[in-house]
Amino acid sequence: MREINRSNVHHLRVAWEFDVGEQSDGKGPYPSRTAFETTPLMINGVLYLSTPFHRLIALDAETGEQLWEFDPKFDRRARVSLYLNRGAAFWSNGESKRIFIGDQQGRLFSIDVDKRKPDPAFGKDGLVDLRQGTADRFPGARYGLTSPVAVCRDVVVAGSWVGDGEPKGPSGDVRGFDVRSGKLRWTFHTVPRPGEFGHDTWDGDSWRDRAGANVWSVMSVDENAGTVFLPVTSAATDFYGGDRKGANLFSDSLVALDCETGRRKWHFQTIHHDLWDCDLPAQPSLVEIPRGREVVRAVAQVTKTGFVFLFDRQSGRPLFPIEERPVPRSDIPEEESWPTQPFPVKPPPFARQSMTSDEFTSATPESRRECLEMTRDAIVDGPMFRPIGKKLTVMFPGTNGGANWGGASFDPESGTLYVNSMDVGAFVQMVERPAGASVPYRTRSTRYGRFWDSNEYPCQQPPWGALTAIDLRRGEFRWQAVLGEVDELTRRGVPKTGTPNLRGSIVTGGGLVFIAATNDSRFRAFDKDTGKELWTVRLPASGHATPMTYLGKRSGRQFVVIAAGGGNDYNKRTASKLIAYALNGPGFRQTSSLSRSHPAEAANYQPTPEPLPWAVAPQPLPFSHKQHAEAGLNCRDCHRGAAVADKAGFPSLDKCMSCHRTIAAGSGHVQRLSRLHELKRPVDWVRVYTIPDFVFFSHAKHVGAGLDCQVCHGPVAAREVLEKEVSTGMTGCMECHAQRQARNDCKACHELGR
Repeated sequence: MREINRSNVHHLRVAWEFDVGEQSDGKGPYPSRTAFETTPLMINGVLYLSTPFHRLIALDAETGEQLWEFDPKFDRRARVSLYLNRGAAFWSNGESKRIFIGDQQGRLFSIDVDKRKPDPAFGKDGLVDLRQGTADRFPGARYGLTSPVAVCRDVVVAGSWVGDGEPKGPSGDVRGFDVRSGKLRWTFHTVPRPGEFGHDTWDGDSWRDRAGANVWSVMSVDENAGTVFLPVTSAATDFYGGDRKGANLFSDSLVALDCETGRRKWHFQTIHHDLWDCDLPAQPSLVEIPRGREVVRAVAQVTKTGFVFLFDRQSGRPLFPIEERPVPRSDIPEEESWPTQPFPVKPPPFARQSMTSDEFTSATPESRRECLEMTRDAIVDGPMFRPIGKKLTVMFPGTNGGANWGGASFDPESGTLYVNSMDVGAFVQMVERPAGASVPYRTRSTRYGRFWDSNEYPCQQPPWGALTAIDLRRGEFRWQAVLGEVDELTRRGVPKTGTPNLRGSIVTGGGLVFIAATNDSRFRAFDKDTGKELWTVRLPASGHATPMTYLGKRSGRQFVVIAAGGGNDYNKRTASKLIAYALNGPGFRQTSSLSRSHPAEAANYQPTPEPLPWAVAPQPLPFSHKQHAEAGLNCRDCHRGAAVADKAGFPSLDKCMSCHRTIAAGSGHVQRLSRLHELKRPVDWVRVYTIPDFVFFSHAKHVGAGLDCQVCHGPVAAREVLEKEVSTGMTGCMECHAQRQARNDCKACHELGR
């Protein structure tokens, strides 16, 4: 698709937004946080996306209007590390059409697209319970799906999301199910059993009930060859392997299976006896590489370690030499680390693989001092694949890579692979456990195991995130660009540092590489040939998802879509919005954000008339500001963020009930408040003021400038019900700034696109 290209990408605007309405910070009614990481499917003019609570939603691809949804009734009180679902899979034989979506309870659903409900012929009433046959012996253990299944010919191939904190647990086996009936067709044991190939790589009975060695990420399918490629992860536990001596096939292996039979065609193990949590985290990229007079159908696997392994897709033959090199041995008792590890000669590593003591950050003097202090007695210098010992140790790459989920994108015109990476190390040590523990040693870490300071600035010299273009024909870099920036450091004049980033990129026929991924809430487009950043727009939260693009079926316009969810371990701001961008043109309607300011358009701007004061719709509970003011409360007692944050915020139910439990009030609304609190349900207050996503407003800055709450909100203490008192349109804000001689340029309120 070439409509959006280098010359016009700066004209991209928001075409529509859709909010799935699922956010949790783990402190409210739901015990875990949400992560909105979906990449939708576009099929016949309809977008299909998954939500953190595993709903499947169908949208009109040109307007973002919801058409229908399927809700699997996922248990939202389940305790998981994150509520997330990265997408669904599609199958059709020309007559029947099915969407397959899994959830974190281990359920796989087949949805009849035409009837918009589960297919009763699949499993039991449209459902296959994936826990059966894999987690029977561990009924309370974690087992489910976070990534989409793969569909190859008439087989649904399912991996799993399992725990790796205990050595024993549900199996990570990969299985193939009949696409129509849901019946099990084959099982591939990722930890080989007696008599199977690779069983001898597990010492004694260490294979039995071994957890981990699963496929939690995305699999890839070569439909013509009937091959499914599995990125298998590390065996449990992550950093100790004294109870699983041996190379431990098929952990950390790229495995090619016949998708109709489950027969292994070939494999390559990227880490022997993993002691670093170096999962294969990303989908294998199916590529075609010119070699002499022929074109080799190949598969590229990016890794947390920063390597790219490139193989002939059919035979598994490496297309660049891979050397087994000696690595340090572990000094942990009973541990038998593997003496060598595989190093591809080409391409060069795309991520930092070690550091030395003279590479500590100089981004700020404070950060440097803090990082030096925290590593005073730690081991810093040393190569990759150094096993973690009893002293605090710096490990590069960290447990999130290098590369992580989302993987790489490929440009067939130039033979270039584009992969984003982060340079955030790990900071861990091994500690002895009491007698009788499931393993004698475990890791202990500081700052969530990340090698960064209290501001979450990595402790080594930038860049901390990169986007790398790799020529797979020659095994060389074409370019490498810094990816992401830290706003606070930018304001202090620090050159662009890059940031942690999660998820991947897409490359388009218009010569662009689109990527969000970074934890700085931005969506970017790079020139695919030069690495020059051509377009940047601020998102409501970081886009830890891979973007996608398509042509509208009716209009023929090209859209670029990204899920902005934030959250995860790198963000405090969360959202649940799917945002579609398109070029400004016929039929274009802007709904929420500006990426660039055009003076000519601003000069002709006409504000929408606002009759003020304006009464909002009735609130769900009758709340009197006057009554609370007379009781001695001030604004900041309930709106804690009013003076210190961007958003003033609403009081939690816990806060409300801390007062009302001591008040003998029998009114209906207080009783209802108490009931909502018991059910852990929030009050859906109607907002008096709303600010568009493209405007960045800070209560703290306005209060700090000496403005009282009443300036914008009116005589709150005398009002039973609040009304909108002043305009929040651009003209109203600019007039107020002019009257008070405050900053009045575009960047005062907008993050402009570049």
